[in-house]
Amino acid sequence: MVNDIKKILFDEKILSQSIKKLGKKISEDYKDKNLLMISILKGSIVFMSDLMRSITTHCIIDFMCASSYDGGCKTKGVIKIVKDLDISVCNHDLLIVEDILDSGLTLQSIMNLLKNRNPKSIKICTLLDKPTKRQVDIIPDYRCLEVPDEFIVGYGFDYQERYRNLPFIGVLKQSVYENSAS
Repeated sequence: MVNDIKKILFDEKILSQSIKKLGKKISEDYKDKNLLMISILKGSIVFMSDLMRSITTHCIIDFMCASSYDGGCKTKGVIKIVKDLDISVCNHDLLIVEDILDSGLTLQSIMNLLKNRNPKSIKICTLLDKPTKRQVDIIPDYRCLEVPDEFIVGYGFDYQERYRNLPFIGVLKQSVYENSAS
């Protein structure tokens, strides 16, 4: 598995430090609010787990699953809600926790859906920001790291459901996804 990695972008130490710093900022900003953290599955689960342990104010969590990739390495542009929330967002301050903000299409669809459910507020938190790929006008309220336009895996990021369990974020060798696409 590790042999499929071209290079490591962010090791465990960088990820941990970045997330703790972000958790401190979120804790300050949501000190007296009704925080509902929404993890966008599956990619954000590792980030969400570490982030919520870095937050020192009350919060509740829920999960949503939306897909636009259909198992491949490029977005299809059509967003499908695979799992909706179990908790009502009404009167909550929502923090959407995303693994990566790239095109913004999935996040825009999710935000439009949630705005119609009357939350107090909605903000975006992303582990990685890939602004070079943005197709819609969305800027994260909180972000840990900016990432180049490369195919990344590890720390929750996958290729065909594999590599999520790597403890770092790395660039997948092009030969891996070119060979399996044929």
